[in-house]
Amino acid sequence: MSDPHILLAGEDLALGMPRQEMLSEYHRWENDPGTILGYGNQFPQAWEVRSAGWERQRGNQNWQQFEVVRLEDGKAIGLTTLQVNKFVRTAEFVIVLAPEERGKGYAAEATHLTLDWGFHLGALRMVWLKVLEPNAKGIGAYEKAGFRQTGRLRQSGYWLGRPVDEILMDALPEDFTGPSAVAVGER
Repeated sequence: MSDPHILLAGEDLALGMPRQEMLSEYHRWENDPGTILGYGNQFPQAWEVRSAGWERQRGNQNWQQFEVVRLEDGKAIGLTTLQVNKFVRTAEFVIVLAPEERGKGYAAEATHLTLDWGFHLGALRMVWLKVLEPNAKGIGAYEKAGFRQTGRLRQSGYWLGRPVDEILMDALPEDFTGPSAVAVGER
């Protein structure tokens, strides 16, 4: 297996290029019951569907995906995605962490690094996300990274088989807090 190709390093984590050889691991993370619950899905995605989508995603400039790498040991622990709308320079943010890496505080730093890339390199005007209201830990991590709650979609998601609200959150470049890994040379 190849070493991660690091693009942007933070304190404990880095963003790297996704690797095709990791696709089965990504698929495992995406189909974990906790991930499915967090996304409000009901069923897993077949391997054939995920593997067929790899090439389409790699060639799609509107689908910017990053492997989240723990710097301490170089282990891939998650993925973040910016689904970019190039017409208005905004993007939807999505994150998935390996089930065994959740609850360790990684979501906030991975989100912060992705916002850093999006605002300082991708020239995005705004990044937004949807999160299920019962996902308090996710909401906390997003707020720590610079997102703000901006609204809700009533009863539009599912949590443990029942309809729940989805919280809309967004971040603007001026909401970006803390040091920038991109602008490290400008300090």
